[in-house]
Amino acid sequence: MLKKWILLITCLTVFNITSFAADKPLRIGTLAPKNSLYHRQLLEIGESWRAAQGGNAKYVVFPDGSQGGETELARRMRIGQLQGALLSIVGLSEIEPSIKALQNIPLLFKTWDEVDYVREKMRPSMEKKFLDKGFIVLAWGDAGWIRFFSKDQAVKPDDFKKMKFFSFAGEGEQQEIMKSLGYVPVPLETADILPSIQTGMIQVVPSTPYFALATQVYSTASNMLEINWAPVVGAMVITQKAWDDMSPAGQQALRTAGEKAGVHIRTKARQEVEEAVDAMKKRGLVVNRPTPDQMREWNLLAEKLYPRIRGTLVPAETFDEVLRHLKEYRAAKK
Repeated sequence: MLKKWILLITCLTVFNITSFAADKPLRIGTLAPKNSLYHRQLLEIGESWRAAQGGNAKYVVFPDGSQGGETELARRMRIGQLQGALLSIVGLSEIEPSIKALQNIPLLFKTWDEVDYVREKMRPSMEKKFLDKGFIVLAWGDAGWIRFFSKDQAVKPDDFKKMKFFSFAGEGEQQEIMKSLGYVPVPLETADILPSIQTGMIQVVPSTPYFALATQVYSTASNMLEINWAPVVGAMVITQKAWDDMSPAGQQALRTAGEKAGVHIRTKARQEVEEAVDAMKKRGLVVNRPTPDQMREWNLLAEKLYPRIRGTLVPAETFDEVLRHLKEYRAAKK
């Protein structure tokens, strides 16, 4: 009789733990627009996870920045209001600052192949850093190249000095560097970009073409400078606490679906860059292409920025690692 009671209690305990884990919801935040490529991929990840997790597993995605900017999304994950998020470097760097090395070194990367090579080389150590901070990286993605959308035509670095730039709130170091070079940053949240450029609070938005199209920024900032300033790199992360609450089957499904989504996002997002530019050109966007001499001015500006970025925006060790991997890649290509 005693053995039967022990077995019954053990079974009930296991059942309760499993039910508790299955009932734990996954709430995912993102700034990505509803029904966008990124939002749809998050939903697909959720379907795979729910099927594997079973029970009453709940998975909810909050798009359009409805849970706040990326700094706020990182905060909400830490206090348990969200279990995960699809973030750009802005939000990811709130968790692990060294991630900025993949995006905050302007005009360094020339092709997506270079971006992919460096990211994959750094991926194991970078994911370990996130894990040490209590986060699991499920998918790596990107969203195109940053280009400058402005109200007035501008092609040279000096042309932009008389304009006010959108800058992410919380990026104080970057804003100080911009000011030291004669530029005027205006710190705002992403949701404030469109009304701010419409009212004249800002005149320039560094943005990917896809985002400029989706948010209608281009309708007011109708000039685009065609230079690939920097890649927009992002990732989907969840808290380790949420991960530990899942069943092994749920964990495996999330890993597999996340990896698949990352590949799809990277492939499709790069294709959509030119599609977005073409769509905006049909609706009045003016594309300004710098001459070789003007491009040299931009490269000189970037080189002037590197010593200021190394050790401030990007940890010196990580900055050097990116350059080392890039040098290896270019040497092998030659």
